[in-house]
Amino acid sequence: MNHMKASASRIIIKSPREIELMRAAGRLVHEILDEIAEHVRPGVTTRELDQIAERRIRDAGAQALFKGVVNPQARFPFPASICSSVNDEVVHGIPDDRPLREGDIVSVDCGVRLNGYCGDAARTFAVGKISGQARLLLETTRGALELAIRDMRPHIRWSSIARKMQKYVESRGFGVVREFVGHGIGREMHEEPKVPNYVDRREQSADFELLPGMTLAIEPMVTAGKPGVKFRDRNRWSVVTQDGSLAAHFEHDVAITDDGVLVLSAG
Repeated sequence: MNHMKASASRIIIKSPREIELMRAAGRLVHEILDEIAEHVRPGVTTRELDQIAERRIRDAGAQALFKGVVNPQARFPFPASICSSVNDEVVHGIPDDRPLREGDIVSVDCGVRLNGYCGDAARTFAVGKISGQARLLLETTRGALELAIRDMRPHIRWSSIARKMQKYVESRGFGVVREFVGHGIGREMHEEPKVPNYVDRREQSADFELLPGMTLAIEPMVTAGKPGVKFRDRNRWSVVTQDGSLAAHFEHDVAITDDGVLVLSAG
């Protein structure tokens, strides 16, 4: 689940023990998304996908991070274990009983707390055969995440990574969402710092240096059209593209190590 952009504050450095606990939480999220991937097909509902996640989380003795989250802008707490965002929904889609259709894309974001530490990851899935543009959108969004992970290392500024992500996405004709960003993660789902997927000179004060022991949720959100987003309705949970274009979302939790980066949610 994404963080709305805001100013940076205190960043919590994790011990090797804490990172291993986060790795266990990340592994559970990875396994849940793997199982959901096996069930994404035309005719399945996102509520059924949510039930898969809820069962796996309960059986593991974990807590669903998203369920019950209070957003001051929203009319009610988030009611599900996953966010399921279909087609033009960017993030925070609420699972329901509408069957997925051939050609849809669905972004599934899942978060858990296990033994006191959080894991949070997302993937966008194709429902049956999808259009060429949709497939390129998924490839590009996943590619932006992979680029970030590949280039992260201690003692560089996050803005140098974000600039590469933005350039990569925009060079393929897609848009980078500005209103929602990645975040620090640990005992809480949302910790400092905010982790944008773009660079804005007006926000340079929010930049930070990557240091060993930092744990971050990196999550590019990419649109097939313009990057502007809005709330779908007065419930103010589901966020959609302003122009109705498709959107994709991929996310991994990572820990900065002495010589690079460890992906915590890679199974």
